[in-house]
Amino acid sequence: MVILPPDTFNRGILILLRDWRSALRKLFLLITLLLLIGLVSGQTAWVIAGGLACYLVYTMFQLRRLHQWLHSPQAHGENETPPESYGLWGDIFDGIHQLQRRERDSRDYLKSIIDRAQESTAVLDIAVVMINRHGQLEWWNPAAERMLGLHRDHDQHQAVVNLIRQPEFLDYFDAGDYNRPLTLPAPVNREMMLEYQITWFGDGERLMLVRDISQLHRLETMRRDFVGNVSHELRTPITVITGYLETLLDNRDSINSRWIRPLEQMYQQSRRMENIIRDLLVLTQLETKSVSRQRTAIEVQALMREVARDAEQLYESKKQTFSISCSEAFWLQGNRNELYSALSNLVFNAAKYTQDGGQIQLICARQPEGMTVEVRDNGPGIEEKHIPRLTERFYRVDESRSTDTGGTGLGLAIVKHVLARHSASLKIISRPGEGSRFICQFPEQRILTAPENAS
Repeated sequence: MVILPPDTFNRGILILLRDWRSALRKLFLLITLLLLIGLVSGQTAWVIAGGLACYLVYTMFQLRRLHQWLHSPQAHGENETPPESYGLWGDIFDGIHQLQRRERDSRDYLKSIIDRAQESTAVLDIAVVMINRHGQLEWWNPAAERMLGLHRDHDQHQAVVNLIRQPEFLDYFDAGDYNRPLTLPAPVNREMMLEYQITWFGDGERLMLVRDISQLHRLETMRRDFVGNVSHELRTPITVITGYLETLLDNRDSINSRWIRPLEQMYQQSRRMENIIRDLLVLTQLETKSVSRQRTAIEVQALMREVARDAEQLYESKKQTFSISCSEAFWLQGNRNELYSALSNLVFNAAKYTQDGGQIQLICARQPEGMTVEVRDNGPGIEEKHIPRLTERFYRVDESRSTDTGGTGLGLAIVKHVLARHSASLKIISRPGEGSRFICQFPEQRILTAPENAS
């Protein structure tokens, strides 16, 4: 059955209403004529009733023609012609006919645009997948068949999570937060690495773009392996050099005084090199080690006390004040060693660059979106232009300051990687002369308020 689209039907009604005055005038003239004939013949009631009955039959006949035409196969064909009529009904037939032609032209135009879009995506190396509001596959290009193993014959309207069954993809798809892409091995070839990026559009629909990043992944793996291997190979000779320098300085009475200063500088730089190698190995481990799905409950306040105590001992000569503030008892799900590394880097940095007698605050608090762990100091602060780059490896706000303090330039990079492995993020607020605030923002799903076992 052919159904007239709502838009076409509404326009037909507008045409009918446009000519209602003309139809009423004709009806009025018909009734006047029937009244005159009835008065002349003396049968006024019968004449008017018969005339109106004929008019009703004519109207029903035209409605039947309209119904048959709209429901006939020829009504929407290329060479369709409306029924012949005149007056109001002729205008209705012609108007609906014109609207049908306009609708068909618009439909053909939109179809041509869709066809061109599909043809253009067919030549892309990027997989393009359209997913409806129910999470089912609507359309995909040939690249998606090659990367994801989709088959048009039997995968149409299948749930995407039933075809890509990796747990990481399921978590990513259901979370609905697609600010960051997801990297996983291809479901059809474990040696192929794919990057998934999903975007919302329309009424709850999603567009998924999938790129083959196997080459980039191999290069990144080679880089990490190179850094890890070189750092590991340098660790032993640097340890030996540092040990001999330390032995010489312990026996400085037997050494010519002019060599004391060079030996101290050599020892200082060798220790700095040890710290750099240590941090590089930590970074390499964070990048190469997969995130464990087994999570330990960690008491946040106890972790903060431990880090503050270690920092106070390490920088005892600076006579700084360390304070801890928690709005309530919190436990985090994650890796305790990694979280200790992140928090200690923030606290040690604050103590390192804050003046003698300064104040370091460790604060944890509940937020609408989760929980924050903040390290706040009243040190010299940082210029705003440096803040976006602070988590880059080896980035220096002041080269001379980092050299004097023995910094490696890798601490905040380690913090960033640890937080990313715990679904958290780092926010930095600082102004020169007003101190700095380093805020770790943890999501709600990482927080426990009353765990059975806390470590």
